[in-house]
This record gives sequence, structure tokens and C-alpha cells, in this order.
Amino acid sequence: MKLDPLKKQLLELSSDLWWTWSPEAQALFQRLEPHLWRSSRHNPKQVLLHMEPDRWQRLRQEANFERQVQKVLGAWHRYYREGTWFSSKVKGEAANTKIAYFCSEYALHESMPQYAGGLGVLAGDHLKSASDLGIPLVAIGLLYAHGYYRQELSPDGATQVVYPNIAKEDWPLIDTGNHISCPIGKRKVKAKIWKLQVGRVPLYLLDTDLEQNRSKDRRLTQGLYKGEPEERLRQQVLLGVGGVLALHAVKEKPTVFHLNEGHAAFCNLERLRREVEKGRSWSRALQAIRASSVFTTHTPVAAGHDRYEAKAVRKWLGPTAKKLPLSAGNFAALGRERPQDSEESFCMTVLALKTAARVNGVAALHGDTSRKMWQGLYSVEEPEQVPIGHVTNGIHIPTWLVAEARPFYRKHLRPRWSGRQASKDWWAAADQIPLPELWQLRRTLKSKLIHFLRDRLVDQAVAKGADPQQTAALYSSLDPDALTLGFARRFATYKRAPLLFHNQRRLAALLRNPEQPVQIVFAGKAHPRDQDGQAYAQRIYRMTQKPAFRGRVFLLEDYDMEIGRMLTSGCDLWLNTPLRPHEASGTSGMKPTLYGGLNCSILDGWWPEGFDGKNGWAIEGGEFENRRRQDRADAEALYALLEQEIVPLYYRRGRDRLPRAWLSRCRHALQSLPAAFSSHRMLQDYWSGYYAPAHLGEECTRSEVSSSRSQDED
Repeated sequence: MKLDPLKKQLLELSSDLWWTWSPEAQALFQRLEPHLWRSSRHNPKQVLLHMEPDRWQRLRQEANFERQVQKVLGAWHRYYREGTWFSSKVKGEAANTKIAYFCSEYALHESMPQYAGGLGVLAGDHLKSASDLGIPLVAIGLLYAHGYYRQELSPDGATQVVYPNIAKEDWPLIDTGNHISCPIGKRKVKAKIWKLQVGRVPLYLLDTDLEQNRSKDRRLTQGLYKGEPEERLRQQVLLGVGGVLALHAVKEKPTVFHLNEGHAAFCNLERLRREVEKGRSWSRALQAIRASSVFTTHTPVAAGHDRYEAKAVRKWLGPTAKKLPLSAGNFAALGRERPQDSEESFCMTVLALKTAARVNGVAALHGDTSRKMWQGLYSVEEPEQVPIGHVTNGIHIPTWLVAEARPFYRKHLRPRWSGRQASKDWWAAADQIPLPELWQLRRTLKSKLIHFLRDRLVDQAVAKGADPQQTAALYSSLDPDALTLGFARRFATYKRAPLLFHNQRRLAALLRNPEQPVQIVFAGKAHPRDQDGQAYAQRIYRMTQKPAFRGRVFLLEDYDMEIGRMLTSGCDLWLNTPLRPHEASGTSGMKPTLYGGLNCSILDGWWPEGFDGKNGWAIEGGEFENRRRQDRADAEALYALLEQEIVPLYYRRGRDRLPRAWLSRCRHALQSLPAAFSSHRMLQDYWSGYYAPAHLGEECTRSEVSSSRSQDED
């Protein structure tokens, strides 16, 4: 059967993830079949392949349908024709740079659950900004057959881990026609190379779920972070070694390799093997690999760095390890902080640190924490001498900016997200926005959020066997006029999701004040093997069932990118309560600022750089070595802020019923934060401080790696 040419064009569009940050393209795909669009988690290819033929024929007969299609296709084609920041700013030899970006997870869209949390979200936004700015980058990852798990909560709040099967034919995967044979242990594991096109950036994904592989090898790309330590080690061999093989197979020739976290550190061992086989001495090979490598560490907690027995690493690296001119002891030393300590395990982060000349944390405070953490590795007297800098994370604004806010932006800020002007600070004009119009935007977004929450909460309740009376109550739950707090992130224990419940009586009085009501929405997943994190989720769930909190505290299941967009756009106040300095960066709080939302956070991660005393609040309970004292002090500081400043400010109204003092703070947040915490700024920092110097082979100095802001001025 011959395919309709218009439908063929839409299928081509669905295979370019440019549509994930184009609201016009998404509106077009939604129009095709609204119910299927929702049930597929907004997957346009699935909609196009499975919509009823008569529905397509009816659309073809509608007068404005083809005009809408051509408008979207025109915008898509213009995106590639227009000049870019890179093409206008970068000249000479630096223009020949090509970066290979390695990461174990990528959050590109909710329809593709190949991400667990902030690392994946950061990676997805990194690729999208590279595309918008025109920075030449290719990416490497694994294609997980089950993705990350779906979270369901049992009637007692316990986490139920559910792994869905992905229908690859419904995903926008492009078959490159290439395979690799990756040596893992004594065997060579076959992997198919798929491609996801993320605008101008190709993302190559390795897939071992092939009939010719043994079942043990097929499981390597079964799921994200779901295997035992040995399987995780083998996955990392596939990502690092297999990733280099894949780049050669698809004829990509990167000049700079960026390892986003230590999972891909074996990449540099495979590159070292190749240099040695070319005839270079070990010292010259290591020098060359270090000079062209960038490593970003995301983990300020010692327990978060992958460690394995050195024998196991050497075993599973197989030929890659054996072809290096190193004894077993010298090989093991590559992954040890104390090279001569035979009892120390092999650390992936240490391997990355030793094979990359340019290393960065993901916020200023995290850079400082990392220098202290790894001071012993570098054998220096002071942490300031450790050659680890920082590039503060940012968010890809077009991805996180909901469609309802776009007219507001066009009217007041007139942004250009791509093209030669993509680096400008569009938020400088925010202080001219009339407060009534900002309030109307806030009310529109909160109304949308509440309708979304009601539907989700009802679905959750029905799945648990709720009776009609309970579901009816949920349909009328949530108050559109109440101050709405959001807390949504991975349920890791250091993030302290239950901190707000430290004094339940005091919190209940705050929430149930009839004159100044407050409501709180939680969402988050713990690692599938993190029992303590899952216990936090269960504790929050049980709080939602207590009479004191019922109807005021809510918990959403299965936190994903869609829930993230909804909560960050609609909540009035974003809470963040990590145990300082355990939050490397945290990007969720950057998103509410796009809508004039406000943050209330511990001074950890990115917030010490963003907070200026007027664009949100800082929770300052002091610093204590005792965890219980720290939790109590931080909780008391949070309660004081809510009771004495935040809630009264929100409900302080003038004759026009507007919370003008609150809105002035919202407007200042909109003006002062998004430009500094965008992934466009982040990519420009990587370019000037890391990518360009690595490509040009420039000597790496401490001052270079410490930079956190781009030197390029538009």
C-alpha cells in the first residue's frame, strides 16, 4: 500500500527529536489522534502508525490541516537552514572540533523512558543545546529494552517495580545498518547500533538484545541500573569500549571525548589500547588521551562512585586490558586512589580522573567538594591545587517551557532559542512585565496543574481499589487559590523528602489555616534497589493518608518528564531540602523560574550561585556533624520561613487582590535566573573552557578548569 506523501513527511519529522522542543509540532501530532497521543505518552510515531485510517482521511479533508502540517514542516526545515552560534563565533582550527559525549542515560522525552533522574535529564538537555547552538557533537549510550522501571505504589505505599517492554518499531529509532563485536570477558558480544536524531546531534545507542547473543549478554541492555554489580560492570564495558567501536563503525571521528560521569571510563582504556597498537609508548599514549578527554563528575558522596574488584575489571575488559603494556598491579593502580594498596577496589571515577586532563563538577560548591574529596589522589597540599573546576548545570529552556507560557514570552521577552542570537539574555526585559499579567500566567498554569493532578490521583486511587466516594473526593481535591508547594526529585535519602514532616503538628497547623491554606505535591522514584529511598516514598504516601494531611498533601506515582514539566510550571514554591553538600547541582529548581515560580532551598547545588536574597528563600539551619541535629535545625528553619515569611507574603493582597510583593519577587526570579542557568550558557562554558582547548591541545591550567562562566560575549 502506497503511503500518503503527507503522512510520510510526518513520519520523517517524528524521527527527529527536534519535535520534543517544538510546541507547534507537538500540537500537530496531538491533533492526529488525541486519545492515542495521551495513552502513548505523547509518542508521535506510535500515533502515526496506529491511528485509524478513516481518522487520517477525515483530517486530510479538513481545510486547515495541510496548512498546519506545512507550517510545522517549514519551521523544521528553517531550523537547519539558519546560521548558528557556533558557525558565527568559531573560526579557524577550532571549527574542526567534534565532541563525542558518553553517558549511561538520556532523558529526551517522556515517551522514551531511558533515564532515571538528574544525570539523564542533564544529558538530554546537553544534546539539545548543542543542536540549537550548532556545536558539533555526537553522543553514545545504550538502548534499554525495558527502560527505567515504572513505579506503582501498593495500598500500603510500598514501591512496586514494574518493567515494561519497549516496542522498538514504535520508537523514532533509525537503523544505522551497523553492528559491532565488543570483547567482554572471553567472548565477543554482538551489538546493533541504532540512532536517535536529536536535532543536529546524532545519539548512537548500542543494543545487545539480539538472537545471536547468549541470554546473559542479551540482558546487558535489558534495563537501566537494574543488574547485579557484575552485570553493571559488564554494561560499563559495553558503554565505554563498545562506544568507541561504535564510533568507528559509523565513521564518526571525534577529536574530544566527554565522559559524563564515571560509567563510561573504560572508553579511555580502549582509546589507550588503540594508541599503543599504533606504536606509541605508554606515556605518550596516556598524554594524548588525557589531553583530549573531558570528565564531568556528578557525585559528591563517596558511596556513589562505582567500585569493583580489580580482578573482575581485568577479567571483563578481556583483550582491551591484556593489550595494554601494564602488569596486573599497574593496571589495578589506574583505578586506585592509593596505587600500592592491594586491598583497595577499582574505582571508575578514579580511572576517569587519571585519564582526563580536564575535569569539572556541576556547580561551584560541587567543584569545591570534589577538590576536597579527591585531594589525596592528586597528592597536593591544599584542595585549591586540585585540577578540578566546575561548569554549573543548566536546563534546555524550550524543552521545559510549556505551551501555555509561549504567548507570554513572545509578548514580553521575544526570545530566539536557536540561530545566531541564541546566546542573548532575553530576560533583561522581565522587570517591565506588568504584575497583573504575570499573575494571570501563574493562575493559568496552576489551573492546568490542578486538573492534571486530579486526573492522575483518581487513576492512582482506582488502581488501588478506591470506592466511588473516595474518587469523587479526589475530583474536587486541590484548591486553585491555595499556596501550592512542589517537591519532585529522585527519592535518594540525602535529598530528605520527609524533612517537612519533622514536626507534624506544626506542619498540620500551617497547612490547615483556613485563612491562608497551603497544599503540597510530592513526586519521585528511588533506585529499584534503594530500600531506604523506597521507605521514604512509603512514608510520604502514609502521610497523605493521615487525617491531618489528607486533602493537603499528595503523592504522584511514576515521576517522569511530563510530571516534571507540570509541577515546575504550576507550583508556586519549589522545595529542595538536601543534606549539604550532597546535592551536586539539582536542576529541577531551575525550571519554576521560567514562570516566575520561586525556590525555597538549602544552600546546596546550584542555589548558592542563584540566590540573591530577593528571588527566593534559603533554608539556613546551621551546620552540624550529627545528622539528627542537622535535620532538626533545617526543619525548624524551614518552618520559620514558611510561617513568618513565605505564607504571609503570598496572602498579602492589596485592593486589586493581587499579591504584589510576592509577584515582584517572582518577576525578579524570572529576570535573574533563567539566563544564568540555561544549558545554552552551560554549553558555551564547556566550549570555551573545555572542548576548544582539548581540541587544540592547549596546556590545561588550574584557572582554565575553574571557570564557570563563558568568556564569549554576544
